[in-house]
Parts: sequence; C-alpha cells; structure tokens
Amino acid sequence: MQSSLQIDTPDGAFRAYTARPLTADAAPVVVVLHEVFGVNADMRQTCDELAAQGYLAVCPDLLWRLEAGVDLTDRTQAELDKAVALYSAFDVDLGVKDVARVIAHVRAMRGSTGKVGVVGFCLGGLMTYLASARAGADAAVAYYPGNADKYLAEASKISSPLLVHLATEDEYIPKPAQQRIVDTLLQGRGNTEVHRYAGCNHAFARHSGSHYDPAAAALANQRSTAFLARHLGG
Repeated sequence: MQSSLQIDTPDGAFRAYTARPLTADAAPVVVVLHEVFGVNADMRQTCDELAAQGYLAVCPDLLWRLEAGVDLTDRTQAELDKAVALYSAFDVDLGVKDVARVIAHVRAMRGSTGKVGVVGFCLGGLMTYLASARAGADAAVAYYPGNADKYLAEASKISSPLLVHLATEDEYIPKPAQQRIVDTLLQGRGNTEVHRYAGCNHAFARHSGSHYDPAAAALANQRSTAFLARHLGG
C-alpha cells in the first residue's frame, strides 16, 4: 500500500513516499535515501520491492530545501544538468539532520517494530554512511556512496552493521578513493561488509538507468536483502 508521510522540522516540513507491507503486523522500517534525481520512479520501485519483502519502506525528499518534489531521470541532458546543479547546492550537514529526523520519526510511528535500516544510493549512499555515523540506525546499506572517501574520519563513530556496494569502474568514485573506503571501513570492523562489482559503472543498480547491470544489481540486491533480514528481523 502506497502513501505519503510528512516529516516536520524547525525549518518546515517535507514529504516521504511510503510503501507499506500487506501484513497488518508491525514491520521493521527501511529508510530509502535517493540519488540526486529525487524521489523518482526508481526510488518508488525500490520502496515497493522492500514492502513486498515485509518492510515498511520510506523515501524522504532530501532535496526539499532546494526544490520540493524533484523527480528526474538520467535520460536527458537537461535532467542531468539540473541534477548536477542540485548536487552542487545540496547541504550535506542539513541533509544528515533531516535523515536523523526521519529515523527518529519512523522508529516511533504506528506499524513500526522500532527497528530501522537505511538504504541509500549515490548521494543517498553518502547520506546513509553519514547517518550511520551521526544519527544511528540498526543497519545501513550504501550503494556507490559518492564522496564517502572525504568523510572517512567519521568511520570510527559507526557502531551499527554497514554494507557497502562499489563499482570498480565508477566514474565518480575513482579506484584510489574506493581503496581508501575499503581499507578504512574494514579495518578492525567485524560488522562491516564491502563488495566490489567488476566492470560496473556508477549506478549499476538503478532500475532502467543508463548503466544498469542486471546481474550485478541482482547480486547486490540479494546481498542487501540478506543483510537487512539478518539485522532487522525482516
């Protein structure tokens, strides 16, 4: 069942796409953090797939401070140009605070078991990583988290389980940056997994995206499903 959720902040309110499982029982929540393309068809499909697995899936509008309701694809140059402009203007620290509010809200909302996982992609992957460090979640999955290598000093603050998916040919996360991410996150951390997908580009798991790789996406999603079930009880 699909609906919309409102999150209130001292600066205003923003919306979140919500997909509920068919069961009437309380369910773990997965907060889905979108790419710079906003809460688009790809993210809604991701939420719907998680709901079919038994989770209450919530995708908040991270771009609301710049423009509410952004819904873009990677298929036209105009959309790509707008996405780049939004990415450049996005305030990461305010974004993490917004994610923290979402996590706190859904922990206590009706229909939630109180267990909360976070799954993010690209910009949302970075937000997932930073929210793990600053806000806490019961489990976190970051797909190709852009610029995560610039925030590796915060890795020591992450105590919850973390899963990271990286593409070896990622045009936005160069190989040296990938290696720093791997080395830092795996150093002395038994509750962290990092997987790299050979020959894949950035956003290889984006439904119908220009770099979508069905085999790699299926493998990454399978790993994410097992990881979330293990740590959230879904």
